[in-house]
Amino acid sequence: QVQLVESGGGLVQAGDSLRLSCIASGRTISYAMGWFRQAPGKEREFVASISRRGGRSHYADSVKGRFTISRDNAKNTVYLQMNSLKPEDTAVYYCAARDGVYGSAPPPFNDDDYWGQGTQVTVSS
Repeated sequence: QVQLVESGGGLVQAGDSLRLSCIASGRTISYAMGWFRQAPGKEREFVASISRRGGRSHYADSVKGRFTISRDNAKNTVYLQMNSLKPEDTAVYYCAARDGVYGSAPPPFNDDDYWGQGTQVTVSS
């Protein structure tokens, strides 16, 4: 069983930075990890993902060049560094863990994978 706990969200102004953390209990060293977000009235959307050893990563077009995903397997933690935040980045951000092969595309995370409870990020203009 894997449990994920996100932290680091908050209220910031446009242009500011935040770093989200996701601490996993259980052995997630072999899991691909991802960040997703859901804004009010919208569906959950992919933000970024990273392979189990950190050698591969993918980003949504909307965050490329601004967000960076990383992981520290010794600490069972995955991070999302968010720079140049925009009001449209406002959402609840979720961490996810998925067992399986990480190929040339982001893993197909779904509801059967492990998910955290989310952390709110609000960006004011």
